[in-house]
Amino acid sequence: MSVFAVAMVAVMVTMALALVRALRGPTIFDRILAVNSFGTATVLFISVHGYLAGRPDFLDLALVYALMNFIGTLAVLKYLHAPGLGAADLAPPGEEGP
Repeated sequence: MSVFAVAMVAVMVTMALALVRALRGPTIFDRILAVNSFGTATVLFISVHGYLAGRPDFLDLALVYALMNFIGTLAVLKYLHAPGLGAADLAPPGEEGP
């Protein structure tokens, strides 16, 4: 068994542990952090799998997934910070919301 195959198994174990933390997290921020860690481990998994399969184009997919993971985390945190963002009651005076 190669070192990279062992690394894939280790990343899969990390993904399982992050998924357990996401389901059992005591607070919403623990769950968000666990989902972000799961996404990071997924990027590592895609990268190592691409290396083992001899497909360097998997690195492009991993980078796109990392960017989506980052933007998604920021969007969720922004929503939690200001849940009414874009609501009609936040419209400037004189303007009505939808």
